[in-house]
Amino acid sequence: MFIPVIMAGGSGSRLWPLSRSAFPKQFLALGNHNSLTMLQSTLDRINGMSASEAIIISNEDHRFVVAEQLRTFGQKASIILEPAGRNTAPAIALAAMQAIKHGEDPILLVLAADHIVQNVPAFQTSIRDAHTIAKQDKLATFGIVPTAPETGYGYIKRGKKEDESAYMVDQFVEKPRADLAEKYVASGEYYWNSGCFMFKASVFLNELKKHSPEIYDCCLKATSKTTADLDFIRVDKHEFLKCPDDSVDYAVMERTDKAVVVPMDAGWSDVGSWSALWDVSEKDSAGNVIHGDAITENTEGCYIYAPSKLVASVGVKDIVVVETKDAVLVAHKDSVQQVKKIVEHLKAENRAEYRDHREVYRPWGKSDAIDGGERYKVNRITVQPGKKQSLQMHYHRAEHWVVVSGTAKVSSNGDEQIITENQSIYIPVGVSHMVENPGKMPLELIEIQSGSYLNEDDVVRLEEN
Repeated sequence: MFIPVIMAGGSGSRLWPLSRSAFPKQFLALGNHNSLTMLQSTLDRINGMSASEAIIISNEDHRFVVAEQLRTFGQKASIILEPAGRNTAPAIALAAMQAIKHGEDPILLVLAADHIVQNVPAFQTSIRDAHTIAKQDKLATFGIVPTAPETGYGYIKRGKKEDESAYMVDQFVEKPRADLAEKYVASGEYYWNSGCFMFKASVFLNELKKHSPEIYDCCLKATSKTTADLDFIRVDKHEFLKCPDDSVDYAVMERTDKAVVVPMDAGWSDVGSWSALWDVSEKDSAGNVIHGDAITENTEGCYIYAPSKLVASVGVKDIVVVETKDAVLVAHKDSVQQVKKIVEHLKAENRAEYRDHREVYRPWGKSDAIDGGERYKVNRITVQPGKKQSLQMHYHRAEHWVVVSGTAKVSSNGDEQIITENQSIYIPVGVSHMVENPGKMPLELIEIQSGSYLNEDDVVRLEEN
């Protein structure tokens, strides 16, 4: 028996424009089996194993996305919210301390929520091997059997054999130059560093306390004052913000004498770029990976993602084309690592395309900004069954709602009324209002905002939901 600990932080900026700060790659459906998001796939690939309820490590901004994806996947989990990102060592420490609160000492399987694994049986075999090692009070890390001299991954050099399926760790190596990577792969003694682990909670915490006592102390104080909030576990923000920003490799694994590497050959990828996603995706006879509506002519080795518009390509090779509702990326596969520079530009200019998609998820559903101008905005609003927005008012804008499908219960200045398909209601400036979905199917409505100031800071919340 073990507890899965899923790290669901990170921004995934190299997969822009699909991955955004407010909706990064771990919440997207990528890979060949793209009916599931990457977070859901991470949970799905340990199905059938003797796993307890998972612990998810997330941040404040993504909490409702995590909760909704767990709900639609039909799985419960404890969701620990980090007040701010402090790298992987503090995140795992929070999970370990939460896991042993009831006096038990479980084995933890620590996985990232944004990896792809193509061979699930081989993946599960490596987990069982690591479980045996973890029961011996060792800290197991999974070393990916390399398929190429990658320079984008860190490496683990194996030492003496621990048992039939594991080796003591001799050395952790930073991302190497190309010539060194070739030597590592040729030697057969090096593995890619997956950033995934398996160990007893107590063994990890003892090693953390020994080698990185400041992280241990900050996390202990932060978890001593946890509070429950809906599906979430909140730690003490003041104490956690004092915590050093260190990876688990630096804080523990590179310093301990208990580190063991378990080889894994399971078609693994951390999907760190569009070219990496092309590598692990199914291709047509011309080597193209196509998702969505695309017509290709004389096109080879391309990755085309077209969920909402027709994309046509003629006479191109090794190109990545990704369209979303508000942005289009065109890049050569050899240059996709530089997508991160585009994201840096967007962030520096404080552009919305850095953080949000046109379609934004909320605790009650989602909002899609269909159109907008100097004095108007048009949104398509979806409110899930049983959910409602916060009671609010605006000083500078009026709103007109038209129900497309479903039933809406609308509160306006304290008066309630039911409106249904093809009916509408007008909310003047300064009127308190709220919409609720009392039905059993999603409520779809068109919201037209009009006024002199339409930014989101003209929302006065009178009652928070």
